[in-house]
Amino acid sequence: MSTTNSLPRRAALAALVACAFTGVAGQAQAQAWPTKPIRFVVPFGPGGANDIVARAVAEGASKQLGQTIIIENKPGAGSLLGSDIVAKSAPDGYTFLAPAAGVITNAMIKSRMPYKEDDLVPVVMMAVSPSVIVVPADSPIKDLKGLIAASKAGQGLNFATAGTGSTPHFVAEMLNLKAGAKMQIVPYKSGSEGMAAVVGKQVDVTSEGSPVVMPQIKGNKLKPIASTWNRRIAALPDLPTAEEQGFKDLVIGHWSGVFAPKGTPDAILDKMNAAVNAALKSPELRAKLIPMAIDPQGGSREDFKKFLATEKARLAPIAKAAQMKED
Repeated sequence: MSTTNSLPRRAALAALVACAFTGVAGQAQAQAWPTKPIRFVVPFGPGGANDIVARAVAEGASKQLGQTIIIENKPGAGSLLGSDIVAKSAPDGYTFLAPAAGVITNAMIKSRMPYKEDDLVPVVMMAVSPSVIVVPADSPIKDLKGLIAASKAGQGLNFATAGTGSTPHFVAEMLNLKAGAKMQIVPYKSGSEGMAAVVGKQVDVTSEGSPVVMPQIKGNKLKPIASTWNRRIAALPDLPTAEEQGFKDLVIGHWSGVFAPKGTPDAILDKMNAAVNAALKSPELRAKLIPMAIDPQGGSREDFKKFLATEKARLAPIAKAAQMKED
């Protein structure tokens, strides 16, 4: 056999050996994982629906994995700041993202993205928090029809959101597009900040996840006028849904998920998926989330991918029609 012919074969053999070694090394890494604390980056400030869910799930999943999961709040740019940090983190299984809808809607809205959409890999769906439209407790507005009528008077109403592309932003734009309302968007860094602005009467209305607004509703600081989920909230049984009030297109919730940097070994992603699913099934976690009207979800990685594809197809036309622009 000639030396010339053997060179390509040796190169091919070396490549196969390298791939095999990489695969074995990756498998060994996944089997040993985790050997140190993990961080969940929440791209919103403390106190919002995503922050509440992420902290509860992190506590439960850490028990399953035998390692602490640390929450890091990195708000800004409609959740883009925190998402970018994770997208550019080492894919070693020690950094995850716990975002909301912005992780899929930012690309619909931003003129430039600092990372590619596939730089973040879906791991698992954590929970859905029904959204509640609220106004100050002493507001004369009693229902959605009254809200829309009030918005059409004068200069309209100021609607607080958790940033461009957030669930509250989509609620406001759905009201504008589907119901002819006149809502002026006022972006904040988190749902809790937007909610506080309504309590302080700096803005007129917002739509936020049930765990964020429930304490203020119970404390008579906010008045709920509709939920935007597909059924009534158990903690607010007398509050009609938007659909019950004649607005069938206004159905949306605050979902929370877990993503990882592209390149994270599948075995690690599967382990994190299993840990979160086990945590969501635990009586302790369910007892913590369900009374706040948060629905634990879970499911496979493929389930989460399908959900995201459906949400993209549903929300993209709204973002386009509303001409949503970055903050």
